[in-house]
Amino acid sequence: MRKIFLVGLVIAALPCFAQQINSSSQKRSEERKEKKQEKIDSLVKQEEEGVINYRKQTDFGLKLVSDGYGIFMDIGRAKSIKRSLLYQLEIGERKSAREAKQSNPNDATSSPFIFGKENFFYYTKLGVQEQFLLANKANKNGVNITCNIGGGLSFAILRPYEYEVVTADSTSKFVQLDRILTDTSIIGLLGGPTISQGWEDLSLTAGLYAKAALRFDYGHYTRTVTALEIGLSAEYYTKNIPIVYGVNPKQTFVSVYAAVIFGWRKKE
Repeated sequence: MRKIFLVGLVIAALPCFAQQINSSSQKRSEERKEKKQEKIDSLVKQEEEGVINYRKQTDFGLKLVSDGYGIFMDIGRAKSIKRSLLYQLEIGERKSAREAKQSNPNDATSSPFIFGKENFFYYTKLGVQEQFLLANKANKNGVNITCNIGGGLSFAILRPYEYEVVTADSTSKFVQLDRILTDTSIIGLLGGPTISQGWEDLSLTAGLYAKAALRFDYGHYTRTVTALEIGLSAEYYTKNIPIVYGVNPKQTFVSVYAAVIFGWRKKE
């Protein structure tokens, strides 16, 4: 009789237990939904206020340098809202202030040339830079200001500058400057190099570089990058880099630059 009573009691209590379990499960589900909504609301608020919070960033830039030009790509990883690490690849060309382009007045079809130029000076940089937040956006239309400091490896790629000349036997050919200065069989200068000249005689010189810059991101949305960067860079190479004849070749190059940058950010 006692067993029957206990079984009946358990059966009678089951709906209560089931209701409590269901109520507890429902409560946990509602708490999870509330937390999720709070997180969404927080992200929406940050978006509206212009707070930039991301984990990954990829951007591309075009830069005008005081002695040349370049293009670059950054891949960023955020350490916090205020600090990021950017990995950078940059390629470009440096020129001498003594370069002066001219044309052959007797042949309008010939390529313009820079008399005295010895080498095209291309560079490739591989480096890392720290990005520090100075001022976040006050709103979507505000400006995000960061300071970028870094450096890495730089490689000077020299492509010989070749001139089209005519010799005493009326043959035209492309030669480098030292040949023009020493070969008495050359009787005239026709023009400058075409895009195909000089690549077989490339030379490489390794070096280091450092940079410091301010970046102003004025994009309307925190997940896109639309920025201007102004900075100072310095390069040091293990050998002198000859660019123009008569100008002392140097190992150190210091320049200022301005860049336009476009890209995007991801939170995961």
